[in-house]
Amino acid sequence: MSVQCEITAKHAAAAPMSVFERYLTVWVFLCIVAGIAFGQMAPALFQAIGRMEVAQVNLPVGVLIWVMIIPMLMKVDFGALHEIRGHARGIGVTLIVNWLVKPFSMALLGWFFIRHLFAPWLPAEQIDSYVAGLILLAAAPCTAMVFVWSRLTNGDPIFTLSQVALNDAIMVVAFAPIVGVLLGISAITVPWDTLFTSVVLYIVIPVALAQVARKALLARGQAVFDATMERIGPWSISALLVTLVLLFAFQGEAILAQPLVIALLAVPILIQVFFNSTLAYLLNRMVGEKHSVACPSALIGASNFFELAVAAAISLFGFESGAALATVVGVLIEVPVMLLVVRVVNASKGWYEAGVASPAAAGRRGGG
Repeated sequence: MSVQCEITAKHAAAAPMSVFERYLTVWVFLCIVAGIAFGQMAPALFQAIGRMEVAQVNLPVGVLIWVMIIPMLMKVDFGALHEIRGHARGIGVTLIVNWLVKPFSMALLGWFFIRHLFAPWLPAEQIDSYVAGLILLAAAPCTAMVFVWSRLTNGDPIFTLSQVALNDAIMVVAFAPIVGVLLGISAITVPWDTLFTSVVLYIVIPVALAQVARKALLARGQAVFDATMERIGPWSISALLVTLVLLFAFQGEAILAQPLVIALLAVPILIQVFFNSTLAYLLNRMVGEKHSVACPSALIGASNFFELAVAAAISLFGFESGAALATVVGVLIEVPVMLLVVRVVNASKGWYEAGVASPAAAGRRGGG
């Protein structure tokens, strides 16, 4: 392991959960209220903001998304990619769940719940958009918050770091094709040019800028990097909250007309979280992986890179779309649901380890 990779892993493992992160659901709820209120009081102002576009990219949102994403991506050490060999089973399970199960299972859940079961209670003109938002939410695995979830379960920091780095590398090339295929299967028109523009703007460029900034700061010393990250850390959540206020200012009329929509959209998201976290956890147990790897594997497989999902939904379908609203519901329930998953995997440690304690399993785990 490289010295820098080890240092990064230790810092990721020790990173505390900030007040913003712990009470994210509260802040999102307050943004809903504030956004709806501001939208009703000053509709002309928000309509003017909505018109500030270049090539279908809203400029204020574009800036906010970069402020939101780049500090998170600066935590990712792509030098950790060589560590995946030491956790091949856990890495394999997580990749299967993240890229082969999660997006497709969400498309299926969206089809069942949104197109059929809940359709009578949803606005017919937004059903396709809701499904698209759910697909966008599931197509990108968590990048930043997973370090917090891993720490709360005493997860292996090297595994977590290497898995996040690998997911980010895959996301650069796989996000657009997966979203495009699933939208096509769901009979939703795929705006390919806008989709690829979103990938370049919200994945490729931020990753490049974040890594350049990361290397420049580390060249000045670990202390400078840590101090900078601590200073700019709140920017991500603050930019997310401002984006949500803008979004709900546009969504206000629809929410006031049908407040049940948010609860209905939460159902497939909740099922997806519990299904994918359980699947990853059990698969890791079946292959004899350590509990300290199974926990972050399950959490990475369940949580989402919701910042990217929100940005892509707004770019592809607009502020007032059901897709944008669906991705925000993911933000709303992320923290309490993931904390519940953390409690479950922690409480089941004895059961988990009893299931992989056989001599054969112990031999498989002996290599670390």
